[in-house]
Amino acid sequence: MGRRNKKGRNITGIVIIDKPTGRTSNHVLQQVKRLFDAKKAGHTGALDPLATGVLPICLGDATKVSSYLLDADKRYHVTCQLGTVTDSGDSDGKILSTSDIPPFTEQDIVNLLPEFSGEQDQVPPMFSALKYQGQPLYKLARQGIEIERKARRITIYDMSLLSITSDSFTLDVQCSKGTYIRTLVEDISHKLGSGGHVSMLRRVAAAGYQLAQSVTIEELEQRVEQGLEAMDQILLPTENALPDWPSIYATDEMVDALRQGQTIKVNQTFESEKVRLFDTNKQFIGLGEMTEQGIVAPKRVFVAV
Repeated sequence: MGRRNKKGRNITGIVIIDKPTGRTSNHVLQQVKRLFDAKKAGHTGALDPLATGVLPICLGDATKVSSYLLDADKRYHVTCQLGTVTDSGDSDGKILSTSDIPPFTEQDIVNLLPEFSGEQDQVPPMFSALKYQGQPLYKLARQGIEIERKARRITIYDMSLLSITSDSFTLDVQCSKGTYIRTLVEDISHKLGSGGHVSMLRRVAAAGYQLAQSVTIEELEQRVEQGLEAMDQILLPTENALPDWPSIYATDEMVDALRQGQTIKVNQTFESEKVRLFDTNKQFIGLGEMTEQGIVAPKRVFVAV
């Protein structure tokens, strides 16, 4: 490989990483950015160090859609180890208490799941990246400080039991943004009369991306040996990030207006107010919001290249 530009390349696209356990999402992000020699990169929602699975990473102008991907739904496979409660809600935490595990059956858990399904309020855990007076809650938690947290509205769209053992159960959970799986699992374990913590958490889908589309860090490192062109071949187009959003095709004059932050009027209306913007050559230029009258306002627009 030739000498790299210290500032990095102006490369745009999305790569889906199968995050390994034991690393923070930011560590993985920085590693991917370095491997791609990218000038700019951002992820679309952090996974706990313990967790593995789908971590979409946006490079270059694709970072302009990252906040929208962050708002998207997620799907997880999670295992709860019963009988032990930890301060973090997962196996990385300090043990707070242990208890006997009452006998339970597959049907006992299946009967509980409807109680935790649907739209509901959930109080975020102290071991979270949410901030209080500029300080992440997990840092305060490690100091033994607990802050009152406001409940947040979340939705569990679907939840099913995958397997059980005498001291654990594994669930498939489809949920909205902002859902803390550790809290969900703890609540269910207490209902079983035991208490428990997350021993395995794998994100199998996020923002429409699936595990089958992902690559590992090791696979990326192998591609680096083949050159940056081999790396770029696995990047997914930015416009594929939000497939449910309708498309608006704008004339050159409209594109110029959008890039100057001006609204445009189109003869299209959709049920969705959020739209993807393309030029007449079907080149993706960004995202917008449209009123019922067909007025489109630019929200995230790429510069001309």
